[in-house]
Amino acid sequence: MLLHYFEDPGRTHTLGDTLLILGLALLGAGVMGGYVIDDRLSLMVQVLAHILVIVGPTLVKIGYVMRINARHRLHLAY
Repeated sequence: MLLHYFEDPGRTHTLGDTLLILGLALLGAGVMGGYVIDDRLSLMVQVLAHILVIVGPTLVKIGYVMRINARHRLHLAY
């Protein structure tokens, strides 16, 4: 059922774009919470922000690879 989702390169391209945007948003939130306004946050929120600094770029990388794969299958330029 889930694999049928990735058979359509258009859906894969859209998901890749979504992961890129989500990853950038999470990275931005993590940097803000972990380094910019850290003195106003509790320790648990700071830990969560630092985790977002790791998760955000991971989603960016996954989204980028999905997008490249979809564009290749759609015969579009990278």
